[in-house]
Amino acid sequence: MAEPRKIDRAERAARAAAARKEAERREKRHRTVVISVAAGAIAVVVATVATVIVVDQKQDAALEAEAAQPIQGVQEFGGRYGKDLGREHVTGAVSYPQTPPVGGNHDAVWQNCGVYADQSQVADRNAVHSLEHGAVWVTYDPSLPADQVATLREAVSASDYTLLSPYAGVPSPVVASAWGEQLQLPSADDPRLATFLRKYVQGPQTPEPGAPCSGGVGTPA
Repeated sequence: MAEPRKIDRAERAARAAAARKEAERREKRHRTVVISVAAGAIAVVVATVATVIVVDQKQDAALEAEAAQPIQGVQEFGGRYGKDLGREHVTGAVSYPQTPPVGGNHDAVWQNCGVYADQSQVADRNAVHSLEHGAVWVTYDPSLPADQVATLREAVSASDYTLLSPYAGVPSPVVASAWGEQLQLPSADDPRLATFLRKYVQGPQTPEPGAPCSGGVGTPA
């Protein structure tokens, strides 16, 4: 029987070097694959974000264009932008001709903007003062389904100059009011609500633009 060939030191070193090179090649291939996958994922994320931004910009521009036009169904009270409505500070109850009111004499303290779950938390005379400061007051029938109320909460969350509260006796399921302006809506999903908010939150009807909607009365949710 032939004796096994002895492997000399030089051959062992050569084999070890070859093994290291092969390991390095495998590691390089692995890194390349990982980098390629990561780069692809980043590219997808960047493309998705860019698409969302473009879509948002287009939607925002479309909403701005709609707000620049008359909104179907908006009723105006007290002359152009409510210029003839009273603006005196009074104490005690005030009788308003609209439900909810859109302007007139009001309490010296405004209602803090935000979301309220109970009508008793928002007095007309305080809310009217908030309208004077450029707020939009969205009210809804207390029997409105919870999912519709959630839709309204989301709609008003885009601004610090909005009020949301239930209001017994409203003439439609949802009513949006600004100083001198009012829009009655059949549901929270009506696209005119977003247009009304864009047009009248701190809009051209505001008697005191820039006046605060916090630091007054009320603790919103």
